Amino acid sequence: MSYPSRPDQQPSLGQLVGEIGGDLSKLMRQELVLAKAEIREEAAKAGKAGGMLGGAGLAGYTAALFGTLAAVFGLGHVMDLGWAALIVTVIWAVIGAMLFVTGRSRLRQVSPKPEQTMETLKEDARWARNLKK
Repeated sequence: MSYPSRPDQQPSLGQLVGEIGGDLSKLMRQELVLAKAEIREEAAKAGKAGGMLGGAGLAGYTAALFGTLAAVFGLGHVMDLGWAALIVTVIWAVIGAMLFVTGRSRLRQVSPKPEQTMETLKEDARWARNLKK
């Protein structure tokens, strides 16, 4: 911004308002960039948690398929195959529940709000209020 060349002259009100407008515009652009970065980071966390849940489901299914057959036939030497299948099914249900609870708790750690951006916007608002005084 160019100010008057004489040192005893002060910048006009229009120049000051224009400068404040430019600063606010720059500040809003910076806040938008920060918000995008935060949202991108949180989306990556959510993607990783979702991938873990999907991987747990696939691994659980494969293990359940082959492990169940082996366990049922192994227990079938000691008891009736129906009871053996029921026992193995209960074990897999407990494992599935544990995987679900772990995945859900990790998913709850993902914040959809850009916390840092919200805080800096509050600081900017406090700064603007103090500027008016």
